[in-house]
Amino acid sequence: MSRSLNKVMLIGNLGADPEIRTTSNGSKVAQFSLATSRSWGGQGGTDKQEKTEWHKCVAWNGKGGGMGLADIIERYCKKGEKLYVEGRIEYRQYQDKENQTKYVTEINVREIMLLGGKGGDFDGGAPPRGRSAAPAKGAAAPSGDFEEFPGGLEADDDLPF
Repeated sequence: MSRSLNKVMLIGNLGADPEIRTTSNGSKVAQFSLATSRSWGGQGGTDKQEKTEWHKCVAWNGKGGGMGLADIIERYCKKGEKLYVEGRIEYRQYQDKENQTKYVTEINVREIMLLGGKGGDFDGGAPPRGRSAAPAKGAAAPSGDFEEFPGGLEADDDLPF
């Protein structure tokens, strides 16, 4: 039996506010562009270079009631925000008005998590939102001074070891 995997995980910034549409059968769909960047060089006298890739992302509301993924994107996602996006890559083609064949590569989004504000890094104090298997609250960094467990530092315990 042969197996295959089509999975994409991206962390990037929204290039514009998401475009929200409703199809003829009433399904809501969100489309947005996500920018991911990488940089290299900068040491040993070389100039630092950066390249940005743009990813076209599409998210649909799932079946059933409640708030769907497109609803969450419409409500919470704005231009410049940092997102974690997980889904699969899809290739499709269509004929434009001049009967030319156009090719599209897009990410079919299954999960999304807001990571922070405009272009900022992850804000560990703000709860991430969205459909994700991740915890509903951001992890706070340990303080190191054990204020949360003051009794844990006492030497008079009943443990035999």
